[in-house]
Amino acid sequence: MSEFIVHSIPGSPFGRAVLIALEEKGARYQLRPVAPGTLRLPEHLSLHPFGRVPVLEHGGFRLYETGAILRYLERILPAPALIPPDPHQAARMDQLMNINDWYLFQGPGMVIGFQRVVGPRLMGIAPDEAAIEAVLPKAHAVFAELSALLGRQAYLAGDAFTLADALVAPQMDFLSMAPEWQALTVQRSNLVEWLARVNARPSLRATTWERQTELARAA
Repeated sequence: MSEFIVHSIPGSPFGRAVLIALEEKGARYQLRPVAPGTLRLPEHLSLHPFGRVPVLEHGGFRLYETGAILRYLERILPAPALIPPDPHQAARMDQLMNINDWYLFQGPGMVIGFQRVVGPRLMGIAPDEAAIEAVLPKAHAVFAELSALLGRQAYLAGDAFTLADALVAPQMDFLSMAPEWQALTVQRSNLVEWLARVNARPSLRATTWERQTELARAA
């Protein structure tokens, strides 16, 4: 099978989700690093017309949008399965993936993740404390729902690791670097335990920000 090429900013939670899925599948891939300041340049827009990451290339086929990429990988690399066979669990997985895109990233991830992690580390800018404070009610609402859906299960959609875990874990890993993490999880210890569980998987250990930076340098 042709090698997979993933165009992404090293450290991007969405790009990492694709790498996690590839690692879970045992697939060979290359990480083609994208510099943050080049997303709107013609070269990248030729890959992704909306100037985002990741983009997957595979044997002449090109695909963007993380959810579409993850499901494509599941179709062509069906083992080990990352979509549960039970229709209720599969529906819950889909719901969680949408929660990630619309409520976890759009708000807590984009604001707290950028203000606490990306901005200070990559751009040397001080956090906007007012922006962080404004998004905290939404962050608590999202964390409360994720905690409720997780319950005492091992993984988000049940007892097996799924695409939902691959997508949500990188976002939560970013947020765990922020001081707000403690307040967001103080009464939601199941989320802390879940994140530790998924971070212990080889696929997560192989796709840390540091590991992605090493892959980018070797590209």
